[in-house]
Amino acid sequence: MKSLIATLAMVGISTAMVFPAAAKVLPVEPDTSVHSYILLDRTGSMSSIWDEALTSVNAYAKSVGEADEGEIEGEDIETAITLAVFDHQEKLQFDVLRSGVKAEQWIEVTDDEASPRGMTPLFDAIGRIVSVAEADKPEKAVIVIMTDGQENSSNELTKDGAKAALDRARAKGWEVVFLGAEFANFGDAQGVGMSSGKTMAVGQGRMQESMSALAKKSRAYGKGDEEEIIFDDADRAQAGEEDVIERKGQ
Repeated sequence: MKSLIATLAMVGISTAMVFPAAAKVLPVEPDTSVHSYILLDRTGSMSSIWDEALTSVNAYAKSVGEADEGEIEGEDIETAITLAVFDHQEKLQFDVLRSGVKAEQWIEVTDDEASPRGMTPLFDAIGRIVSVAEADKPEKAVIVIMTDGQENSSNELTKDGAKAALDRARAKGWEVVFLGAEFANFGDAQGVGMSSGKTMAVGQGRMQESMSALAKKSRAYGKGDEEEIIFDDADRAQAGEEDVIERKGQ
């Protein structure tokens, strides 16, 4: 070995060229992106709260793209939102109104694009929104299901089929939350594997602020600041959950 090094030195070849230092292993940057999939019930019973529901979706899109107070300058997070609405007429009607739109490019959704009608094929719609997310293959996703009623018209998926779809989503580390819009009967949500910490009733007049708060939780999950999204007592108070339960007798 000594003779080889001496020979290389005589001909002017650096030993560093022959014996390079071990390559430096750069730290892996954490993924700081999140894709939100909002599944919005557009069935006939949503008529009285439809405008507020749309306003709350627009509030979510705005809030998920806004930096939090105290967030380090230059610390960026990529946010995208997909919005789908659903109902049932002769069959499942599932319309994607926004697909993978960056938060900063969001155009507010209005009732000119969709209005309440039909019945509630909740299980079918759950299967569809999970399929949309699976086709996109995001690293991190938040699936938000907002409905004001119970399953009553699915013919593509049973409860077990919808649960299997959400189980696949949860197995990927994606977050799934269930919001009852002026509705607090979570039997269907529990039937598809939703835990109580990820379901919440939201009262009329409270949807916008509750969706804005949820967007901040989604952003924190995307940044890696929070491992999961859980509704706490403060969230439930803000949403007026107790009032909904009292009014609906649920």
